[in-house]
Amino acid sequence: MKYTTRQSAILLLSDGTIFHGKSIGISGTTFGEVCFNTGMTGYQEIFTDPSYFGQIMVATNPHIGNYGVNDKEVESDGIKIAGLVCKNFSFNYSREDASQSLEDYFIKENLICISDVDTRALVSYIRDNGAMNAVICTDGTAVADLKLALANVPDMKGLELASKVSTSTPYFYGDENATYKISALDLGIKTNILRNLAKRDCYIKVFPFDSSYEDMASFEPNGYFLSNGPGDPEPLASAIAVAKNILANDKPLFGICLGHQVIGLANGISTYKMFNGHRGINHPVKNLVSGKGEITSQNHGFAVSKEELELNADLEITHLHLNDGTVAGMRMKNKKCFSVQYHPEASPGPHDSSYLFDQFVDLLK
Repeated sequence: MKYTTRQSAILLLSDGTIFHGKSIGISGTTFGEVCFNTGMTGYQEIFTDPSYFGQIMVATNPHIGNYGVNDKEVESDGIKIAGLVCKNFSFNYSREDASQSLEDYFIKENLICISDVDTRALVSYIRDNGAMNAVICTDGTAVADLKLALANVPDMKGLELASKVSTSTPYFYGDENATYKISALDLGIKTNILRNLAKRDCYIKVFPFDSSYEDMASFEPNGYFLSNGPGDPEPLASAIAVAKNILANDKPLFGICLGHQVIGLANGISTYKMFNGHRGINHPVKNLVSGKGEITSQNHGFAVSKEELELNADLEITHLHLNDGTVAGMRMKNKKCFSVQYHPEASPGPHDSSYLFDQFVDLLK
């Protein structure tokens, strides 16, 4: 069924601010932390990225849906964002290899979306006031009722969400005859991470978020990987324990995004919730080891403490975000362990950082 009626809709922020727009067609309400992504392409990869679970995404690109949907360009088994806010929604698409329109995809996935919003004003407001909870309403529910419901939505700080997106049972990815075996902890793993490892002659066994070190070690891997994912890293006691055990047994370890934060916590480095976070495909990072710059894809609302890292004799900062000086990468001086806060597997987006997968494979040799 195609939705053709454009009903009025609102985005209500937790501080009471309201932005008006039009419903794409799915009737209802959806709650989450509102955030924005500055990427000009890759909306499908963003919508299906498990790291965005529990978040209402604001697209800064004014045109969304113009190239439709391709079934191969997904990062998980379906849409993971809680809702979408955009300026101009394209009901028609003009891409030859698209399999369907974005509207049809949203109907299939039952995603609530509001368009015709002044997204420049909204992003400016979030930048000034910080990320906060919000609700998209497309069914005419009274604002007073929405405010009451929104007040009961938990803050992202302290919220464990990896369990909501992780696999429930272990599975394999790649060629079982590959040279290297990797045990990966799924905290919300993106499919393109698995693709990048598999094309580097790795066979991966992906484990649920609460798996023990003994479970992961039973695969007899050459190395371990801790994935990206949503939510606050601090509640992930099991994953932190796994990281500690991997390091205690001196095994190669690579972490991305949430996995990077878990490695920091395993080393006694605290994490904190950022005012806005980094989300986009053009974030500048400096590699302090090589001295080179990298244009990176990022998606995170938490970070590890730079001050504590600088005081830790066992750790070294390897990458810095050039916009705000936050930690973008680190490595252990006495272990075969390194991690980055950004996404070297990101596609669409720059490929400046794909060498990190080669660096990990070198540790496995």
